[in-house]
Amino acid sequence: MISWEVFPPFALVAVLCWAIGTVAALRKEDGRSAVCVWTTAAGLAVYTAFIIGLWSALGRPPLRTLGETRLWYSFFMVFSGWLVYLQWNYRWLPLSSLVVALVFIVINVVRPDIHDRSLMPALQSAWFVPHVTVYMFSYSLFGCAFVLALAGLYRHTGQYLRSTDTLVRIGLAFLTFGMLSGCIWAKQAWGDYWSWDPKETWAAATWCAYLVYVHLRQRKTDGTAGRTAYVWLLIGFLLLQMCWYGVNFLPSAAESLHSY
Repeated sequence: MISWEVFPPFALVAVLCWAIGTVAALRKEDGRSAVCVWTTAAGLAVYTAFIIGLWSALGRPPLRTLGETRLWYSFFMVFSGWLVYLQWNYRWLPLSSLVVALVFIVINVVRPDIHDRSLMPALQSAWFVPHVTVYMFSYSLFGCAFVLALAGLYRHTGQYLRSTDTLVRIGLAFLTFGMLSGCIWAKQAWGDYWSWDPKETWAAATWCAYLVYVHLRQRKTDGTAGRTAYVWLLIGFLLLQMCWYGVNFLPSAAESLHSY
């Protein structure tokens, strides 16, 4: 039976596959690397096998603790980077995605959260799995947009704006679904759709930041406005980090409805 103790070997095999794919992508100067495509897919398959096994062993979705959300985010970060590589062929993006995923993997290896079988009544909802996984996927898309924004600012180019436009619009759609499903879930669990809980407040701020980006990009922009768009992506991603785990360090988090 798969348990959290066997995560390191699964993660090692997956990371090795992704590293091979990353090197192949960097060395392929014209077109996409088939080695990158297939080795990344193989690593994702290994990671998926661990998630499914852990899910079965726990008897519940591995989505409750912060460590479990890190598990999903590292998966979706590589997955999103893989999709972006397939779509736009940015040779360096698989490396960026791997570095981000590796940070969360190392944290989970060094300081794993306690993973038990318990699932409090508020989490025993049909909305639990879609709500959290949709959020994690949207976060990974915003993570890719963040990396592209850093590259655009560093290289003083607007060539990544169309790509980030697509990523943000898709990510915002998933984020919106996540918020709406959370509202329905909250109504069932606590009797209110929205309570301005600290987590909800930062989620609203994150949603607004990316919405501002979308509206900003509706206008025809020059180079200066393009840099402004990149900056908004950085702001949105910082707000996202605060919403995801930074809010846990606030004094008000002790009484949060999202403290499990």
